[in-house]
Order: sequence, then structure tokens, then C-alpha cells
Amino acid sequence: MHVVIIGGGFGGLYAARKLRRAPVRITLVDRRNHHLFQPLLYQVATAALNPSDIAIPIRRVLRRQKNAEVMLADAVAIDVPGHRVVLADGELRYDKLIIATGATHSYFGHDEWEPYAPGLKTLEDAVTMRRRILLAYEAAEREPDDEHRRQWMTFVVVGGGPTGVELAGALAEISRQVLKRDFRHIDPALARVVLVEAGPRILPPYSEKSSTSAVEQLKRLGAEVQCNAKVIAIDDHGVTLDGNGHIASRTVLWAAGVRASPLAKSLGVPLDKAGRVIVEPTLVIPGSSDVFVIGDLASIPGVPGVAPAAMQMGRHTAKNIVRAGRGEPLLPFKYLDKGSLATIGKAAAVAEIRKFRLSGLMAWLAWLFIHIFYLIGFRNRFLVLAEWAWAYLRNERGARLITGPVVQLLADGHHEQKRQIEGKVGHDGREKAAGKAAQPAPEGAQQKGERDQKR
Repeated sequence: MHVVIIGGGFGGLYAARKLRRAPVRITLVDRRNHHLFQPLLYQVATAALNPSDIAIPIRRVLRRQKNAEVMLADAVAIDVPGHRVVLADGELRYDKLIIATGATHSYFGHDEWEPYAPGLKTLEDAVTMRRRILLAYEAAEREPDDEHRRQWMTFVVVGGGPTGVELAGALAEISRQVLKRDFRHIDPALARVVLVEAGPRILPPYSEKSSTSAVEQLKRLGAEVQCNAKVIAIDDHGVTLDGNGHIASRTVLWAAGVRASPLAKSLGVPLDKAGRVIVEPTLVIPGSSDVFVIGDLASIPGVPGVAPAAMQMGRHTAKNIVRAGRGEPLLPFKYLDKGSLATIGKAAAVAEIRKFRLSGLMAWLAWLFIHIFYLIGFRNRFLVLAEWAWAYLRNERGARLITGPVVQLLADGHHEQKRQIEGKVGHDGREKAAGKAAQPAPEGAQQKGERDQKR
């Protein structure tokens, strides 16, 4: 039996590993060569961790599993009647298919906001976000106008779910603890971090008590929280809120919504409003017992789109494939809720584990232990633990590197700043106002766009 798994995330990888002793041949297909620990993406975006700390090559994970092979390829469609995966450069036939391609960020029909408010789903997203955050401080350092400086030092996070809360807390922590001695002309502690949520409270899946605790901890770190604040416009000057005015900001970060992988549309089965596949209780698609959909791509009442759910679905699907090979009926999936955790800052977090409600240091320690436990690879665990210990003891973040075409980012999407610089600086590098020396115009500032943002 040939089992094809599309997606090397939590669901796909856990399914493959569960099938290691099964009498099947496995082909795991992914358009990236690495498994990504998505719950810690925001730590890469906020310079706490390096990209390699939270990712590991898929081939390394499966190198000792003799019945599995890895294919670097892009699946573009599924031919269900023909038992065929259509690739961008070929095709792949299967006996059983597991689709675990996950989801990406959704702008609720406003895709024009994406250039101004990057989301966070991939390592590329995280590095882009880190670059924008760090460059905002660099731009503020050289900005002579007070109002423009305030815009550079205002960070808006859209979306009050776990990712948004974690981002806002990390941004506030960076400004007040990590960067406070790094600059000469600005005080990073004066940075404004605003978390906006369209609903009545942040962390809606959590209890009201945990949501209230999260707000209090964010405020202690120096972040603002605005609820009932629906975003109606985003541009390179900031965010406009319905009934709440305008927040002038040069750095807007998106953590508000998700939409399913477009691969789901090719299945020809019912989808929910987010584009997820409405699966049967056994996780197969309607009308086929050979195609399973798991993880964030599956729409199941009462099952959240979180990593533990994807892991459980992956293992359950592997068991069902073994049962199918024996001629036994498939079993329905039952989700075991092991709790929810969201970190806010150093020794600040909220956790709901069964009947227990934790906040502060105890919740943070629980969050730390669980995330270290689920990281794949001893090297990753060791490095992440070392980075966290260093950050906790020294208030330092070792991944504060700005990579990529730096000057283009300051030019692209920030045309007013570019015009301001060009208006003050002549072609010879001297400031037009007499008697003052100016910083030379950035080399390459005329180039348009930042290529590595475009995927």
C-alpha cells in the first residue's frame, strides 16, 4: 500500500512516524524541506530565537524510517477519482492519501492590506516581521521629526488570539527591557504597542478570567489593549478602526485570521466559510474512504486549529490506515483537549489545563516545559533552552539581526520617509540646509520593493 502524505507539519509528520512499523510505503510531499514548530514563530519574529532553532529538515526526522521517503514538490490539485496528486512538475499516485497542508493568514477579503500588515505562518514571514520591527527602531533613531518618530515607534498588532497576544507582549518586552541601552537618540521604552481585537475580549477561546488576566499582564509590560475595535483600513500610515479613530503607525502586524490551503478546493467536497474541508467523523472526505484531511485543513465541530489537535489527528489517521489494510472498519476521531497556553512575556502567561487556571510565573513555566517537550530534535531543545535562559537572566535577545535588502524596506511602502530624506539631501550627500551635515541617502533606495517579501 502506497500512502502519500502532503504536508510536513504536525499532522503529516506525526502520521508518518506512527506508520513506521506498518506494512506500507510512505511518500511525504512538502514544498519546503523542513518541519516548522509554528507555536514559536513569533519568537523568531521578535528576535528571541533563530529560524534554525524552531525548524528541522524533514529528511533528518525520517532518515531512520526505512518505509518513508521525502519528496520536495508543490502539490497543486488532487484527482480523487484517479487516485492522483497533481504536482507543479508531475504527478504522484496513491492508495491512501493524507492531506495536511494547513492554513495561511486571511485578511477577510482585504488582501490589499497584506503589504502593510504581514502575517505569521512561515519562517519567511517571521524573518520579514523581525526585519520590519528592528528597522522601525533604526528609522526612529535617525528621524528628526517628533511626529514621524512616534509613528516609527508605534507598533499595532491586529488580532487578539494567542499569536496576537504573544506578539504584543514580546514587542512590549523588547522595547522596555532589551533595547533600552542600544540607541543614542531615542528611548525605546517610549515605544507604543497596541493590540486591537474586533471582539469584546482577547483570547476568546479562553475563559473570561484568563482573558482579563492576559490584559492585566499586557498592561504591566506596557502594551495597550483595544477591544471592540474592528479594522476597516490599513495603509503605510497606520490602521483605521471602526468608531475608534486612526492609529498612526509604520509597523502593523497581522494575527487576526486564517484561511485554508487552496488545495482543498480541488477535492470537490463541501468546505466551511474559512475554506476548510468538512470531513466525516473518521477524517475522510465525503464519498471517499481513501482520502484523509487532518490538521488546520479539517473542519470538525469542537476541535480547534492547534498543534496538539493536528498531532492527534495524524496518529489517529495512521491507525485507521492500518485498520483499512486489515479490512477493519475506520474509527471516528475523538479529540482530547489537553489544555491551552499563551505566553505574554517573561514570567507572564495564561494557561488552562483541564480544571486548572494558571497565570503569571506558574503558567509561564508550564508553557516553557511543554514547548521544549514537543520540539523535535535534541539540538533544537538545547539551543532554545539556552536562548531562553540567556534572555531571562540578561534581558538579551541574541537573534537581533537585520538580514536581507535593508534599505529597500525603508523605501518600499514608506514613500513619505523616502521623499523627506531626498528633500533634505542633495546628490553630493550634503544636507541642503546650510551649515548642517546630513547622512548620505541609502544606496539602492531607488529600487522598488523587497523581493524576499514576495512569495
